[in-house]
Amino acid sequence: MTSKPIRVGIIGAGYIASWHADALRAAPDVELVCICDVSLSAAQDLAAGYGVVAFGSVEEMIAAKVCDAVHILTPPNLHHDISLTCLKAGLHCLVEKPVALSAAETQAMVEAADAAGVTFAAGHNFLGIPGYRRLKQARDAGRLGRVSAIEINWCFPMAPLRSGPYGLWLLRDPQNMLLELGPHPFAFAVDLFGPLEVLHLELGQPVTLPGGAVRHQSWRVLARAGEVDVNINLSLVETHDDRSVTLRGSSGVARLDYAADTLVISQDNAADLVLNPFLKQMSLAGQHLREGVVNAARQLVSLNQKSPYGLSFRGAVNGVYSALRNGAPVDARFDGRSAVTVMKAIDDTLAKMPGNSDPAPAQGTPRPTVMVIGGTGFIGRNLTRTLVARGYDVRVVSRGRIGPFGDIADHVETVSLSMSDLEGLTASMQGIDAVFNLAKSMDTTWEDAQKNDVGTALRVAEAALAAGVRRLVYTGTIASYDMSDPSRVITEDTGFGDDMSDRNLYARSKAECERQLMQMYRDRGLPLVIARPGIVIGAGGPLQHWGIGRWHGAGAVRIWGHGRNTLPFVLADDVSDALVRMIETEAAVGQSFNLIGAPMMSARGYFDAIHQSLGARIKVRPGSLYAFYLADGVKYALKTHVLRRKGAVRPSLKDWKSRAHFSPFDNAHPKAILGWSPETDTNRFIARGIHDANLFGL
Repeated sequence: MTSKPIRVGIIGAGYIASWHADALRAAPDVELVCICDVSLSAAQDLAAGYGVVAFGSVEEMIAAKVCDAVHILTPPNLHHDISLTCLKAGLHCLVEKPVALSAAETQAMVEAADAAGVTFAAGHNFLGIPGYRRLKQARDAGRLGRVSAIEINWCFPMAPLRSGPYGLWLLRDPQNMLLELGPHPFAFAVDLFGPLEVLHLELGQPVTLPGGAVRHQSWRVLARAGEVDVNINLSLVETHDDRSVTLRGSSGVARLDYAADTLVISQDNAADLVLNPFLKQMSLAGQHLREGVVNAARQLVSLNQKSPYGLSFRGAVNGVYSALRNGAPVDARFDGRSAVTVMKAIDDTLAKMPGNSDPAPAQGTPRPTVMVIGGTGFIGRNLTRTLVARGYDVRVVSRGRIGPFGDIADHVETVSLSMSDLEGLTASMQGIDAVFNLAKSMDTTWEDAQKNDVGTALRVAEAALAAGVRRLVYTGTIASYDMSDPSRVITEDTGFGDDMSDRNLYARSKAECERQLMQMYRDRGLPLVIARPGIVIGAGGPLQHWGIGRWHGAGAVRIWGHGRNTLPFVLADDVSDALVRMIETEAAVGQSFNLIGAPMMSARGYFDAIHQSLGARIKVRPGSLYAFYLADGVKYALKTHVLRRKGAVRPSLKDWKSRAHFSPFDNAHPKAILGWSPETDTNRFIARGIHDANLFGL
């Protein structure tokens, strides 16, 4: 039993790290002391938010002797080696799922922990939600009778399968999908009923990724745990969120929605035939009401710090560190030996997969003359393929070295560069004639936006000047305009406004990027062209487009405003065509272009077109911009006065109205200067932008 706080470091500064950090902060007698990442800048950014130190390597962190334990949150293919290094150094390890790539690797981690006398735990976080504890209590108390079957669903849209980014680890190989998502349902089954005998695997709903690789979006696994039938379903198309565990027994059926942390149990009663169904439904209604009220109250009082997802991490962290504090064995839900059983079931499932049929990359050595920064994003992918189709070889800059261009690898070179490395950027532009900068950052403070967005745009421009690049195309956004006035027609001569401090950070930082880049054009001859795409749709784009409204799953959206005004839609193919014309048209230098298609549809018309073209009726509700503004004001007050967050921004009412795109656009300028001809036929626009865009993954 320890009397000092357990000092914990986090290895891996990605999205999931903040959830672990917040859970550690909430745990008693635990102290977050450092963040470690191979990208030292990423580690420093996250560490600064928690007031801890940052390291750029595991070895450096271990040598500093600041930790008693670590959370390993790196890509899964690195878990095994990093864990062994940390375990042998005497550090307790909690490893995100999948803890490794096989049961054999997981067993090696268990043995390394035993040899070092430390703990190895699995980050199966959904086993830590309060509702799951209540489900086990109901099962153990016999309320369900004799359980004969369990069905575990992970039915949740996987947007990267349809709109990228395609360089993610989970998309690199067919088996990675199950390795990434499988630990959630398999861990439930193993914890409830023990080792699984996998009987059958069925794959369905294939989607072809750019480059020709095929990934399946539905996985059905039939298994058995003793006398209990186990049915595991993964569905990754644009589906209604159903992440649930259902236990069927002789006396009742229990359904846990583990994404929402709600548990409802259906049981028979001893009333007569008339009252029986009434009382049964009233019982269910009462349970649903109770679960809703409890969850809403909990999140309201905690200012959303105790969301179901947040509680799952708190439950997992407490399950591990309460044992470490008391010198007791780790809870079986998170014990490394249980993880071996989970990974064994996944191994057995993967053994039933058909062989990998990914096409071989195209052979040949690209000779790039064009660079696309942000080339693996929605517009970037479309632009890269358009460039290749028009005879250019392309150097794509992304976060990783793997891009969705295997079929045109003889014309596309993918490189990984730090946007903070001016020397590296300059070197990468040697021999490059034209650079497209499509990069953007999503920051939460103006200070961070100046550093990550504006600073990056200026470094790219400096590198382009130093390398002698002939043309730099920067993508801004129409969101920088004040679009709150329906009577004002916006052209390229329309200004953004002298004071942008009351605008959202994305709109403000993009405007500042444009301002400083244009100053470099005037003062230093930067060969600059600025493009501002409208609401871009088409193949590779998302269904849940936040330029149209606030989404609540794949089946419901609250549009910005009344939704009857025409929106500035444009096809991705037309945007790419305009961008290519910008490097081929000498008169484009020093100018900006609003890339807006012909007037086509309102927000309501867009969703009507989805219904008519694809048969899916999405629930559309108008969103009062005044209500959005007032609600945002309450959030702003809570962030600044209760949570004490520095740098919070509250956009103005005009900013909220601008999200509805009330002001119409005139697209005559790109037509006149670039010879641009965006789609004008409504039927063809709908066919290309909606029907053929694979919005639902089916």
